[in-house]
Amino acid sequence: MKTATADQYKKETFPVEGMTCASCASSIESMLRTVEGVEEANVNFAGKMVQVAYAPKQVNPGLLRDTLHEIGFDLLIEQHTEEELESRQAAALASLKTKTIVAALLAFPVFVLGMFFHNAFSWGNWAMLAFTAPVLLWAGRHFFVNAWGQAKYLRANMDTLVALSTGIAFAFSVFNTVYPQFFLSRGLEPHVYYEAVAVIIAFILMGKYLEEGAKSRSSAAIKKLMGLQPKTVRVIRNGVEAEIRIEEVRVGDSVLMLPGDRVPVDGEVVSGTSYVDESMLSGEPLPVQKQTGDLLFAGTINQKGSLQLIARKTGGETMLAHIIKMVQEAQGSKAPVQKLVDKIAGIFVPVVLVIALLTFAAWLVLGGQAFLSQALVSMISVLVIACPCALGLATPTAIMVGVGRGAEQGILIKDAESLEHAYKANAILLDKTGTITTGKPAVTDVVWAQGIDRQQELEQLFYSMEGKSEHPIAQAIYTYYKEQGMQAKEPAYFNSITGMGIEADFDGERFYAGNQKLLKQEGIAIADHLLQAAQQLQQDAKTAIFFADKQQALGVFAVSDPIKPAAAEGVKQMKDAGLEVYMLTGDNAQTAAAVARQVGVEHFEAELLPDDKASFVKKLQAEGKVVAMVGDGINDAQALATADVSIAMGHGTDVAMDVAGITLMRSDLMQVAAAVNLSRATVRTIRQNLFWAFIYNVICIPVAAGLLYPFTGFLLNPMIAGAAMALSSVSVVSNSLRLRGVKI
Repeated sequence: MKTATADQYKKETFPVEGMTCASCASSIESMLRTVEGVEEANVNFAGKMVQVAYAPKQVNPGLLRDTLHEIGFDLLIEQHTEEELESRQAAALASLKTKTIVAALLAFPVFVLGMFFHNAFSWGNWAMLAFTAPVLLWAGRHFFVNAWGQAKYLRANMDTLVALSTGIAFAFSVFNTVYPQFFLSRGLEPHVYYEAVAVIIAFILMGKYLEEGAKSRSSAAIKKLMGLQPKTVRVIRNGVEAEIRIEEVRVGDSVLMLPGDRVPVDGEVVSGTSYVDESMLSGEPLPVQKQTGDLLFAGTINQKGSLQLIARKTGGETMLAHIIKMVQEAQGSKAPVQKLVDKIAGIFVPVVLVIALLTFAAWLVLGGQAFLSQALVSMISVLVIACPCALGLATPTAIMVGVGRGAEQGILIKDAESLEHAYKANAILLDKTGTITTGKPAVTDVVWAQGIDRQQELEQLFYSMEGKSEHPIAQAIYTYYKEQGMQAKEPAYFNSITGMGIEADFDGERFYAGNQKLLKQEGIAIADHLLQAAQQLQQDAKTAIFFADKQQALGVFAVSDPIKPAAAEGVKQMKDAGLEVYMLTGDNAQTAAAVARQVGVEHFEAELLPDDKASFVKKLQAEGKVVAMVGDGINDAQALATADVSIAMGHGTDVAMDVAGITLMRSDLMQVAAAVNLSRATVRTIRQNLFWAFIYNVICIPVAAGLLYPFTGFLLNPMIAGAAMALSSVSVVSNSLRLRGVKI
């Protein structure tokens, strides 16, 4: 009975060691929920953590740890730093790698002796026993430990299948090695199955190692997000400047920001002017001007000016902390494919055990003179032919081939969960900046006034002026001319006019560069054709910059984030693949509409913050859509983690790529449809493999039990059973290899 009231429960998160599959997570949850005083337990399999809500008066962490020890898992209740946890995980992965390598090296000679030199040497069986024993008893020991822990609570998973099949096959083989006369005296061959034992364990260890290696990187996104926050902060308290740890900052503190500093907290500017790179929030490449009264967010980067701000939100209340929390929660998902395998295994093992026992009993009762040996052989045949090798290989082989095929095309797939959801995806969301566009502001258009006869000289002056400005648009123009080898000229006078542009003197002549408002203020004339050109550029979502002397506008320049050349074709291919395409952006509605129109996207959402993008993902999911999100920035991490399948552009931030299940190394939108098609083909192959592995057992187990003997006199030899088991594995691998030729 759970007698505690809701407000008496304490919620705590603990690291868990020993989880190897989705059914392990399920076992941990169900075991902890049976403890009196535990209200809820939720496992984050990717993060290897469990969150437990429990009543401290009824249960303590030590009891929770002891409960999990009973089924083979370890709950780390002591406080551990992130570095300590990483060290433990690295040690466990290194141990698994060692066991995998040793098992593979020992399995090879066993396989050669058993398959090609059977009975060729009198000492062959003893040699295979010597090689197989360490594979089973050392490298595969944890399969038996975990299977026993599950069996005590009438549970079964893949470890149970491995332990039963290899354990019985090994024991039978050892018996026939030590006492071959038992079967020889009854006219039967004393077969051994060491090669099956060694190879099965080696293959499964290899799959576990690859899986654990991928999972160990799943927390990298969180670490990088946490790295966006500085460790120390400069504050002014009681009129004295001091440098303190980030954890010591309080709401209301006055924080100093120097050029290049990362903003440590969410706050409001109280003095100073600067440009701040907010791409980690908005995704937009152009830094935003900040002055008194404007808001700043933790993790963004101050550029060239100095600022003073008042802390409004600190620690876990900042927008950055909120993004980190959302990514952590979204990463707790479980792979549907593996869940399917564990469900099959959970049903399959008890059924095979019952069939094996019934087979033994039936032969004892109905068998002839050699009833005991026939009963033993038939029971062993059932257990050997029901070996989970094909079932265990069904998923990892298809994934390995599919991932390899994708890598050849520049598509990196991280996990089975992404494959499964991409197979069913019907809606795809594209971030604008860096995904549809290049993410780098550049000069796209140059229109000079009619009749200008000294264009080259004017270009040099314009270039020299823009080189003096800190504005990001000015930097794009400066870069444009610098790449052409232009030489700068030092102005006699330079001044920045906030919100409008700049002015400078060269050889006694005044020039201006800025928006239309600046020219209007200075009474400078703008020719109609330049005015019309500027209006058209703005309609195309480009920023128009005028260059003028004191009398007239000399030219207009357009700066924008160019659309990628293959973006429109990529969108078309997504539609052809049956995907409903949406564009999400933090940019304004006018720019969003222009970009969407140019690439053929009918649905778009503008002026979105990271929370808004994630909310839009949830909205589509609530409508029953399976959502794929494509992004490249930190601002996309929350939406990427919330989506059913996440796709990152290869040139994007490390955070986006770590969160994403699929990464497109060429950052080409045409690869999105290819990734979805590859995922569909791979998951289809996985399901075919699982189907045939299951059907193989449905057909072969009755034959191994002796179903055909009353009608044909045929009794399956255990060696044939072993060959049939091997054939099932070969068929699964061969089917997976067909993915190499799939057109994507």
